[in-house]
Amino acid sequence: MSKAILSVLGRDRPGIVAAVSRALCEQSCNIENVSQTMLQNEFAGIFIVSMPNGMGAGELHRGLEARLLPLALTVLTKPCEAGEEACTAKACEPFVITTRGPDRKGLVADISEVIARHGVNITRLQAVFKGGEDPGDNIMIYEVDVPKSVDAQALAADLRDRAAALRLDLIFQHRNIFEALHRI
Repeated sequence: MSKAILSVLGRDRPGIVAAVSRALCEQSCNIENVSQTMLQNEFAGIFIVSMPNGMGAGELHRGLEARLLPLALTVLTKPCEAGEEACTAKACEPFVITTRGPDRKGLVADISEVIARHGVNITRLQAVFKGGEDPGDNIMIYEVDVPKSVDAQALAADLRDRAAALRLDLIFQHRNIFEALHRI
């Protein structure tokens, strides 16, 4: 069974997930992973689906487009490529990097550049920029997998140096600690 990855974008409103999942079901596809959010007033969803034998990403795309275009949703469909597995628990440690401070162009680029230079993979990023100089209004949360071969202290020091230059507060902590502190 082959797989495809779908990006679905459009003005947010109730019923989008229902419409996408129904269109996939009617094409005998199974949703394996989904990440969906609302960014300002826009819906953004990413789906990994398994397709029935013989179906290609092009056929899936045409079927989805026919169902979702009338709802003013844009769909991008791409076959999933076989590749290396994600970083396993034996090879990596999960960390959370949180920055807080005044907004300006390039913040994500500047912080993610340090992360990449250390060979660390960003697995999830959430950034909320409201503008202005109030540090509480601009927050980025990076979830990362740090290979055990990487010096986490050196990574943290480089991140803190870059954050200081950008006038950002930065917290670097293991995900278990982050989750324990943020449990409701």
